[in-house]
Amino acid sequence: MKITGNTVFIPGATSGIGLGLALRLQAKGNTVIVGGRRTELLERIAAERPGIGTVTVDTTDPASITAARDELAGRYPALDTLITMAGIMEPEDLRVPASLDVAERTVEVNLLGPIRLINAFLPGLLGRPAATIMTVTSGLAYVPLAATPTYNATKAAIHSYTESLRVQLTGSDVQVIELVPPATRTTLMNQQNSDVAMPLEDFLDEVMSLLEADPEAEQILVERVKWQRNAEAEGRYADVLGVLSGRYRS
Repeated sequence: MKITGNTVFIPGATSGIGLGLALRLQAKGNTVIVGGRRTELLERIAAERPGIGTVTVDTTDPASITAARDELAGRYPALDTLITMAGIMEPEDLRVPASLDVAERTVEVNLLGPIRLINAFLPGLLGRPAATIMTVTSGLAYVPLAATPTYNATKAAIHSYTESLRVQLTGSDVQVIELVPPATRTTLMNQQNSDVAMPLEDFLDEVMSLLEADPEAEQILVERVKWQRNAEAEGRYADVLGVLSGRYRS
């Protein structure tokens, strides 16, 4: 992915990593559009962040995704980059029947959402001379956090989906990148002040440096996430699982 000169759509970029990445990409000379469900929040971002475009989109609603795609095609015909940032993370106690509600909601947002977005935007991206799809997984795709079983599963599924997508697009002009964050200080799971989470600005600094250093990268792995990403290959899986299992334990 070239670091500048793109037109980038990031659904789910109204806060946290998504908004931070949107601002970093804008500062590098990209045209950036953020998407989200809450119109009032989008209006505030547009007012406070000059130059950032916005579009209303609910990634749990296929019709909303189609409408956003069609709107963006008219407003930003040069759109060449999709970053599927939208996601939720909620704890589940699988012994409680109500955990099924969390599981179904998580699958709808974290798994079906990116699949629907890619399905809707891929035909247009294939028509560009160069384009990028960036999916967002997690270190928990590689070693799970027991407190969030469905979140982990959806991120593992998106990793697998991304690998297949990349192979299917071999020979096209669409690059496929997987961004793999570690625990990061955002409001996701109330980690904004967590001692075990990576400071958001440090994460963004490293991500931008990695994108710039290797435009052909298939995965963006900050050093902090390699503890999880490489655990199985390095024979540390059980140890890492044990550490993670001690977090959020009820």
